[in-house]
Amino acid sequence: MSNKSLTALVSAFARVYHSEQYEATIFKDSLARQLMTEQEYDTISSNMCKAIQFFQPDFTGSEQEALRYVVNNQLSPSPLGRSSFTERALQQAAVLGARQYLILAAGYDTFAYRQPAWAEQLSIFEIDHPNTAADKQSRISRLQWDVPANLQLIAADFNDSSWTQKLLANTHYSTSARSFASMLGISYYLTKEAFSELLTALANSMPAGSSVVFDYPDELTFTPQAGSRAQKQVMMAASAGEPMQASYSYLELESLLEQAGWLIYEHLTPAEITDQLFKHYNENNPQHPITAFDNVNYCLAVKR
Repeated sequence: MSNKSLTALVSAFARVYHSEQYEATIFKDSLARQLMTEQEYDTISSNMCKAIQFFQPDFTGSEQEALRYVVNNQLSPSPLGRSSFTERALQQAAVLGARQYLILAAGYDTFAYRQPAWAEQLSIFEIDHPNTAADKQSRISRLQWDVPANLQLIAADFNDSSWTQKLLANTHYSTSARSFASMLGISYYLTKEAFSELLTALANSMPAGSSVVFDYPDELTFTPQAGSRAQKQVMMAASAGEPMQASYSYLELESLLEQAGWLIYEHLTPAEITDQLFKHYNENNPQHPITAFDNVNYCLAVKR
């Protein structure tokens, strides 16, 4: 990532498009639009329209119909579903006593700037690659947004084990306060060894009863048995310079988490994600249904 994460910017675009196009949504991000420039939004829109033949070779329709197809089928399902899953779990964790929220690979996440009343009791830590973090902060400064009093910013590379030192060095962070961590879109881009080390480091930095939520590609992702959308996503990530590194079976993930000190509390497959998280949207937008992304599962784990 020489400048900023392209996948993070495309994810932000997907949240913007969904929030602006539909009244009933899977996940509504009221601030993401402001973080993007008009040129960025228009460029991504144009590129996705042009890519329709890659995603759906036999597609016929207008440019706007092509854009809707690409966004709803390829871009939106993961960013919307995992954000909905995460913030639902975060609210429950806060009710049960969580006092710290760690957003690993925060990208252009806007939670800290649109936080509901129940989140005011949380100390929020955005942790991201220095380049992406710097780019986001330049956008925040341009918008002249007030930085929330409960937000801390930490620049770190998760491929470098020293990231935990930066977290622990922050005087606002407490190793004894029950915490909730989100690691959305991370597992794809780390080797299995690096992901295991990340989970272990996180467990060592948080007390018992803390939680972590993440999405991950299943064991079929890199095989011919993967869904067509998953196969295209692997190609897209590689072409963006951020190739996917690993995938996991449920049993493999369960073992990896247990070794790191975590127990699976909730786990959703694509069919369950569509049924539980996309139901409200689909009932209200039957002409433009969205299904959870192929071969991607969600996991909520609790530290023993």
